[in-house]
Amino acid sequence: MKRILLASVALGAVSGTVHAQSSMTLYGIVDNGLNYVSNAGGSHQFALTSTAGVPLGSRWGLKGNEALGNGLSAIFQLENGFDTDTGKLGQSGLLFGRLAIVGLSGQFGTVTAGRQYASMVDFVGNSMVAAGQWAGSFGAHAGDVDNLYDTFRVNNVLKYTSVDYGGFKFGGMFSFGGQAGNFNRNSGFGIGGGYTRGPLKLGIAYSDMQDPYSSAYNNGANPPAAQASPIYSGFVSARSLQVFVVGGQYQLGATTLGMNYSNTRFKDLGADPGNLGATPGLSGTAAFNNVEASASYQLTPAVSVHAAYNYTARGSVGGDSGATYNQAALGADYTLSKRTILYLIGAYQHASGHNSNGGTAVAALDLASPSKTDHQGAVRIGMRHTF
Repeated sequence: MKRILLASVALGAVSGTVHAQSSMTLYGIVDNGLNYVSNAGGSHQFALTSTAGVPLGSRWGLKGNEALGNGLSAIFQLENGFDTDTGKLGQSGLLFGRLAIVGLSGQFGTVTAGRQYASMVDFVGNSMVAAGQWAGSFGAHAGDVDNLYDTFRVNNVLKYTSVDYGGFKFGGMFSFGGQAGNFNRNSGFGIGGGYTRGPLKLGIAYSDMQDPYSSAYNNGANPPAAQASPIYSGFVSARSLQVFVVGGQYQLGATTLGMNYSNTRFKDLGADPGNLGATPGLSGTAAFNNVEASASYQLTPAVSVHAAYNYTARGSVGGDSGATYNQAALGADYTLSKRTILYLIGAYQHASGHNSNGGTAVAALDLASPSKTDHQGAVRIGMRHTF
């Protein structure tokens, strides 16, 4: 009993000291809404959901810092994703599947370690792409093959982010695969930079993930699962996933214009033939090119409207004709308060050519069940509250 009392007193003293020298913030987002999909596996679908279609997924997190002196701080951030429909965990059931980092920050920049965002998300996806700003998964590029909607985070990452040099920031990351005797297996790296000055934003990034079936798409799943999107599921036998992205945004009064380009390559197809859903017998590279143009207009302090169009083209693989995806999205936001927003999103996709499995291409808006035809439409009306 004495030991318990002494431990309690000591813990109370330490807690008081930490409180005096550090800060911690609890934050989060709760989002839910009603979706309509014109063709989900051959049928119309109505669903109340907090996953498919959302611009910003439901989450809660803790972040904090402790001043260590001489401008140096210890920092941490833990972020959990969840489904408001059922209360279950997101990101394949991981407790902190969205983010889990610890690091140091100072005049040299910031160094963090843990599960983190990929470089294309840091420098382009979060701030210059319609899906991450207002269009949600229905507005993501075909299959989100460039990961700009953040389909996957990266495990075991050591990341550096610079301080701001007159509007310019840069950074890099390396993911340790952890495979005994094979340093390259399941590893990855990324680099990028961004520039902000007045109404102008620019960003560029490159990432290379080895063995993407494990290092990217199934880095939180146990057991691993087959990929759902017919746009790229047949290519998950690739040895590496290479993504280059560049984007820009410019604000003219109440109007914001944006454009971005990405090149995604599933290289050395067939290198990991046992991966679930991979099309057997493929070799070579599956290359996707995507261009997006978007515009937003602030009608009133409370109301904004948005539009985006993106075009995705895949080259021939295994002698097929390749594939193209034309996609358009419209949206509107109504701000009820600083923390609560009502929003409306509509999207339409038309596909042509061949799927990654060699069959006739079908439309497949991201996180929606694939259509049975070459076209698919979706509408979402939702509510988002931040705290």
